[in-house]
Amino acid sequence: MTENKKIDVIVVGAGPAGISCAITIARAGKKVVLIERGSFAGSKNVFGGAIYTQPTKEIFPDFEKTAPLERRNVEHKFAILGEIDSTVVSYKNKSEVCGSYTVIRGKFDRWMAEEAKKEGVYLVEKTVVRELLTDNGKVVGVKTELEDYYADIVILADGVNSLLAKQIGLREDILPKDVALSVKEVIKLDKEKINDRFNISDDEGCIYEVFGGPMLGMLGLGFIYTNQNSVTVGLGITLSELAERGLRPYDVLEQLKAHPTIAPLIKDGELLEYSAHLIPEGGYNKIPKLSFDGVMIIGDAAMLVNNLHWEGTNLAMISGKLAGETAVDALNNNDFSAKFLYKYEEKLKNSFVIKDLKTYKDLMDIAHIKSDAFLDYYLRTVNAFFKMFTSVDSIPKREKYYDFIKTFFKERKFVNILSDIWHGLKLLWSIFKWY
Repeated sequence: MTENKKIDVIVVGAGPAGISCAITIARAGKKVVLIERGSFAGSKNVFGGAIYTQPTKEIFPDFEKTAPLERRNVEHKFAILGEIDSTVVSYKNKSEVCGSYTVIRGKFDRWMAEEAKKEGVYLVEKTVVRELLTDNGKVVGVKTELEDYYADIVILADGVNSLLAKQIGLREDILPKDVALSVKEVIKLDKEKINDRFNISDDEGCIYEVFGGPMLGMLGLGFIYTNQNSVTVGLGITLSELAERGLRPYDVLEQLKAHPTIAPLIKDGELLEYSAHLIPEGGYNKIPKLSFDGVMIIGDAAMLVNNLHWEGTNLAMISGKLAGETAVDALNNNDFSAKFLYKYEEKLKNSFVIKDLKTYKDLMDIAHIKSDAFLDYYLRTVNAFFKMFTSVDSIPKREKYYDFIKTFFKERKFVNILSDIWHGLKLLWSIFKWY
């Protein structure tokens, strides 16, 4: 493709962000090429396991009728694990309105790509973008291993480790504390066993968010998702934690799977798949510059992940849609300058995407500082309280309460408790002061 045959927009990366962006542009009648390095859309994509109904409907209004969905999630459990004990809190909602579905990315992303092709998106697979082409500082296309592609706008959806964004100075090197390494296994189980162990019916799903256990004291969380005939179990831990402790994430995952609360859920299962993936953890404070002359950044490449709520696909899709809308406006106005494309960032700021990330902008910094308290001591304390509260041993309850409180202040020095309270209040202030 020569420069005089350039197209309107090139999107790099066929994940939820890239596909949502490309299909938005194609629906407006513009020419868009979507470049994917994998053998097919979804072959290189890894995530926990759920897509969210409302944002997905903004891109694919009828997806519930035709997309390859696994289960509709009706229950969300939060498990606090000690070394051998646990406290599990559950929320269940079986209303007809479903908030999320579990999916297999290899199937779901492929379906999205096919829908995009139906709308006129030209999908180029098995192609690696080596670098961005520039002219007087403006991005004008991409160089692949086979040929050069030229376009008025290039949109980067190439994942958390976006070398292309770094090439043109829109982002700096990622620090180990700002990304997590997520590892997961897909374990085959009969549908009947899944239904019985998770107390759900054929089309229903259950999600676990897991705190503590082998991750006590670390910035790490575990997860479990139910599929039709398999269970996804995994965890994510910041790279800095892994490096400082000399841990291998797979070993930590094995410990999580062996925990007395988790092991019965996956007993006698057959390993189908193991995968690893970097996840942005820096939050609002680590969002790079998202637009420049001829280029915009979306999805994980833009560090758009809400790590507290495990939300990523919804932020990716909406950021892709908003960038696509901005690209259409730019094409209609024949203006591809940084000033015009900044409208994408303004759209993001007015959406839930940036508002939610801004809400938790201090979360990760405080979590790093107080991981020994909030991700270790207080998790153990919750389990210790329920162990005390549920035990029957002929000891008067008042004595138990007194001993529990005395032990609490003995194990956690008063100055440390004050520090915990201060950081807790600081976090609450950062959450609510924007409203």
